[in-house]
Amino acid sequence: MELAIISPEKTFYSGKAESVMLPGLKGSFTILERHAPIISGLGKGTLSYRNGGESVAIPIGGGFVEAKNNIVTVCVE
Repeated sequence: MELAIISPEKTFYSGKAESVMLPGLKGSFTILERHAPIISGLGKGTLSYRNGGESVAIPIGGGFVEAKNNIVTVCVE
């Protein structure tokens, strides 16, 4: 799937990902390929994603995520 992690200041990542783990407002959740469409608020915590054998973790202060048609866009603070 395609993943974009953006903030008002910069783009943290734009590219392919196998999975994305997010700190939701009511608990962590994971988005995988072909996930049902979703829009959700994010709380303070760690966003992590996997691309191949690489796993990357980014601390965030909150934000929003939208997933639709294998495109995941995360706007973080």
